[in-house]
Amino acid sequence: MRHEMAMLKNATEDQQRRALKHATPEKLLSLDAAFEHWAHANQLPPNGEGWRVWLMMAGRGFGKTRAGGEWIFRLAEGKPKSRIALVGATIADARSIMVEGVSGLLTIARRFRRRLRWQPSLSRLTWPNGSEAQLFSGDNGDGLRGPEHDFAWADELAKWREADQAWVNLQFGLRRGPRPRALVTTTPRPLQLLKQIADDPWTITTRGRTRDNINLDEKTIEVLTATYGGTRIGRQELDGEMLTDVEGALWTWEMIDGARAEPQRREDFDRIVVGVDPPAGASEGSDACGIVVAGAIGETLHVLEDASVRGLSPEGWANRVAAAAARWDTHLVVAEANNGGAMVESVLKAADLGLRVRLVHASKGKSARAEPIALRFERGKALFAGKFPALEAELAGLQAGGGYEGPGRSPDRADAMVWAMTALSEARSGVPRVRRL
Repeated sequence: MRHEMAMLKNATEDQQRRALKHATPEKLLSLDAAFEHWAHANQLPPNGEGWRVWLMMAGRGFGKTRAGGEWIFRLAEGKPKSRIALVGATIADARSIMVEGVSGLLTIARRFRRRLRWQPSLSRLTWPNGSEAQLFSGDNGDGLRGPEHDFAWADELAKWREADQAWVNLQFGLRRGPRPRALVTTTPRPLQLLKQIADDPWTITTRGRTRDNINLDEKTIEVLTATYGGTRIGRQELDGEMLTDVEGALWTWEMIDGARAEPQRREDFDRIVVGVDPPAGASEGSDACGIVVAGAIGETLHVLEDASVRGLSPEGWANRVAAAAARWDTHLVVAEANNGGAMVESVLKAADLGLRVRLVHASKGKSARAEPIALRFERGKALFAGKFPALEAELAGLQAGGGYEGPGRSPDRADAMVWAMTALSEARSGVPRVRRL
């Protein structure tokens, strides 16, 4: 078997594909179990002691999940009583892909004839030697606050709703044992956080393309390459290339970074508005309640605060809206009515918070509404009074023509900002002015 492995490993890619095509099912199972003998070099852990984060950015089908599962399994086996964080885009993803999936930890354990204890109700996986893996969600950044870990596997980080907060908390918790390490397996997206991780001196980055996986059907690769090869989506999804801006971005990162302004005092503003994009539900998996404060100084608009929240009841996010209004000494709230209808106004009024609520109806798509505001930023007539990573990531994902390639399912923060700035740009400041005739 070792001799066959050595021959297969040293063969050309075409020879490897032919050998796999004609192998018996028993032979394929034997080969599959010996992952380290046939894996692509970029699927194997980096050599050396100086890295803390292994970032694997690769195209779909490269074998990122298998590489992550194999790495975690060997660490858990080799270091008894390890504590491991398994972080997926959602708890459901972590369970179905990282644990129970065809390339997940339970499947890998069966190949090694290991019986792991899987407790779905506790989101916990335990090895016979006492090593333990706990599931977490990139949807809930606070869930990673507190626990300590020896190792972590972060899957599809580019899809996490609360990527920045979850990653920071994961890093603070990665402090157990003599050499804590994390693996990030993701298809790249133009997110600042991914660029930040890649640029960190303690990170080693490996890459891979869909066609590098010799186990994939050649016809599938041929069809995907013929359909998407050379396109922007093909470069990202097949070649694993991290592109700076999404195609047709309304806000490029250069535009965002060029629109920074120093924070202003409340009394400097002629008018301040709180924009609200309410959620349809209150569960962990529901969209966020976008709450963004914007103000106007003359004709120039400023983003002042992103107070968005997720998972709260209507009364809960209504109180957050009121708190934001109080901080900025304003009584005007502009809220989208389509999602919750009259509920938005009734909840805010029922709270008896003294707010004047203006309901707006979304007759256009999010991108169409955002285009005039994006133009203001481009002309220097709209600015960020500080840094707002989650909001900026959503803005960078909005595309001309209606697409969205940012974090999460929906740009809730971006929509709230657009509502607030649209209201400011359509109304007079209300401040007395003198005109010379």
